[in-house]
Amino acid sequence: MIKLLRLLALVLALALPVAVTMTLVAPDVAEAQQPPAEPDYDDWDTLAQKADEAVEQARLSSPALEELRAELAGWRDVFVAAQRINGAAIETAQAQLDALGAKPEEGTEDQAIAQQRERLTEELATLRAPRQRAEVAFSRADGLIKSIDTIIRERQARELLELGPSPLNPANWSVGISAILDTVGKVGTEVSAPFQDEERRADVMSELPFVILVVLVGLLFMIRSRFWVERLVRLLLLRKNTPLQWLVSLLVSVGEIVVPYLGLVFASAALEVGGLTGETSELVLAVLAPAFFIFLVARWLSVRIFPRIDQQRLPLQLNAADRRAGRVYGAFLGLVIAIFYFIDALAEELEWSTEASVVILFPVIVVAGLLLLWLARVLGRQGTGTAQDEENETYRSRLSKLLARVLMILAVISPVLAAVGYFKAATAIMLPSLLSLMVLGGLLVVQRIIGELYVLATRHRDGTSDELVPVLLGFLMVLLSMPVFALIWGARLTDLTELWGKFMRGMSVGGLTISPSVFMTLAIVFTLGVILTRFLQSTLRNTVLPKTRMDAGGRTAVVSGLGYIGIFLSAIIAITSAGIDLSNIALVAGALSVGIGFGLQNIVSNFVSGIILLIERPISQGDWIEVGGQHGYVKDISVRSTRIETFDRSDVIVPNADLVSGTVTNYTRGNTVGRVIVPVGVAYGTDTRKVEAILREIAEAHPMVVINPPPAVIFRSFGADALEFEVRAILRDVNWMLSVHSDMNHEIARRFTEEGIEVPFAQRDLWLRNPETLVGPKTGKGWTSGEGAADEASPAKRSGSVHLTDGDVGAEADPDGDGR
Repeated sequence: MIKLLRLLALVLALALPVAVTMTLVAPDVAEAQQPPAEPDYDDWDTLAQKADEAVEQARLSSPALEELRAELAGWRDVFVAAQRINGAAIETAQAQLDALGAKPEEGTEDQAIAQQRERLTEELATLRAPRQRAEVAFSRADGLIKSIDTIIRERQARELLELGPSPLNPANWSVGISAILDTVGKVGTEVSAPFQDEERRADVMSELPFVILVVLVGLLFMIRSRFWVERLVRLLLLRKNTPLQWLVSLLVSVGEIVVPYLGLVFASAALEVGGLTGETSELVLAVLAPAFFIFLVARWLSVRIFPRIDQQRLPLQLNAADRRAGRVYGAFLGLVIAIFYFIDALAEELEWSTEASVVILFPVIVVAGLLLLWLARVLGRQGTGTAQDEENETYRSRLSKLLARVLMILAVISPVLAAVGYFKAATAIMLPSLLSLMVLGGLLVVQRIIGELYVLATRHRDGTSDELVPVLLGFLMVLLSMPVFALIWGARLTDLTELWGKFMRGMSVGGLTISPSVFMTLAIVFTLGVILTRFLQSTLRNTVLPKTRMDAGGRTAVVSGLGYIGIFLSAIIAITSAGIDLSNIALVAGALSVGIGFGLQNIVSNFVSGIILLIERPISQGDWIEVGGQHGYVKDISVRSTRIETFDRSDVIVPNADLVSGTVTNYTRGNTVGRVIVPVGVAYGTDTRKVEAILREIAEAHPMVVINPPPAVIFRSFGADALEFEVRAILRDVNWMLSVHSDMNHEIARRFTEEGIEVPFAQRDLWLRNPETLVGPKTGKGWTSGEGAADEASPAKRSGSVHLTDGDVGAEADPDGDGR
């Protein structure tokens, strides 16, 4: 019946894997959470001696060893709890002893202190004695459990490698046929017995119409209910396939399992009520019910994984023909698993011989191997319709192809081993492979459910499979299914319980115990600390600081500083609350700090510079600064860098060390008053005093220019092309510098035009050192060349130079455009 329990646990795991995982905690472990103050070591010694003898002789059967192991595991949990005895008293005594300090190496110690130290040492030794005894007993129990596990594993390995009768031996065929005929004969005898007994015949005949009616109804449900439910599901999915409709249709489709199973239950109950069953037939019906349930679940999963209707999100990217083949192969594999379980359980209950079981089950294994091969071919075509090359294949398609190859290998190995005579090894390969496929199908359905629920919650369908939340939940479901896979492939429940116990107790690294409780305490306390810090920051930012005279940059600095302090204190409090002693990792941290210091010195420098910026505040959020040739407004100051938004709306990230150690120009620090300089040039011969008066009028008329101090007009110099002036004015807001500059230029151009003042353009003189080397004078269509031409170029030749303006150079020097 162990296999029955395992298969039933598997079926439940398809719907609730979390429940299966929670059952891994043994009941005796839960009972051991409240141990007695002091274990009864006399009873323990008796059990331990018995276990020592059993391990040494190794004569007990495996079930007996399992029972003995369960008792030892219960005692071991008691000893784990006993190691917490006198915990508070030990901490108090140790604290008092630490307060006395170390005993002086030289000189004498005060007598009262010495007596108190001696008394506390003796008290501490007395308090620790129960703990030490529990630790010794725990070590003994743990060692015995490991020895029993070793014995059981060795026996399992020997059983798998045991060579038994071959199903191909004709001598064994008669044994298998006899077992089948004998079972069928017993069932037939039990069904016909009531009709042959005169006393029971009347009662059976009176109940027979009702029994026949119920059996027919049950058979109708078993055969036709699936088509009824499928028709209802298709009606639900004919319209727009929304997440809610898909979830409702999935819930309705569960009727493909429930209704036929209820039909079998009703039919079996009617046969028993009608008195048509006996001991063997009742056993057959009892074994038939879970086998039929397994078949229904497998058929339901095959329809969900290979749906008939083209949906928006298919579990596997297959075309309609491959999905149809997948449904057929999946349903027949479910039938094979059901038959395998039915025959194996019936053989165990009816105590068939090994030869009979081997002969009867061998055809089932061969058929299962063929179905696995065909299904593997279908899975190998996953994604071939959408991925054209290796690079475009999805992770699921690559995993499906790898699974297909593994299934092909297992489908060949298992029948070959069974034919040779290693039937247990063949069964240990084939049956777990089939059950694993069912679990994988269940995981695909669960992941689809998670995706549809996420779409229903977020109202966003595109890219749902790539979202973080569905991926993490799917990964969590895969982790929770690991115990189920372990049970399928031969792991013992006690092995999983052992792993769970070690996980809950944690592991010790350098005197530091890491356990789930430690992680939970760390996460909860740190999260609460961060939430409280964010609440205080929000209160300061929105309620307290706006009522002060502090500027925006100062308020930002206070809020940021509070955030860093709060996170730091939250981490310290969380580590302390979890019971982690930082002194245990102080040496490791000290050794790593040297290498980290060299590798992260720039980051540390920027971090310290950020703290300086937040405290001294030479720049604040919203300031217009210039650093490294970049102009812009300060948008954010963090502990590592400062973000500046330039005037072309691009972000520049400046390390804080550059702001502290480099030269920074802050145009708006303290106030926004600043100066604008507008250069102006006029032609030679212009009245300079008139120009000065016009420029002063223009500057004083602008609304952004302050009157005190008044704007100034400076006659700078005699330039190469113009008389150069500058308008210098103080602005109320330097942020408007460019706008004021542009406005003044517009007004200067208008006034100069009205007053007839010329703004000159540049002129250049070109002197030719050897004019005789140039081409001759220009004729009707161009320049002539040769000696005569040079002689006729008398002006250039006599003076040795040519005076050209900029326009002459462009128009006459190279009329052909050939560069000569």
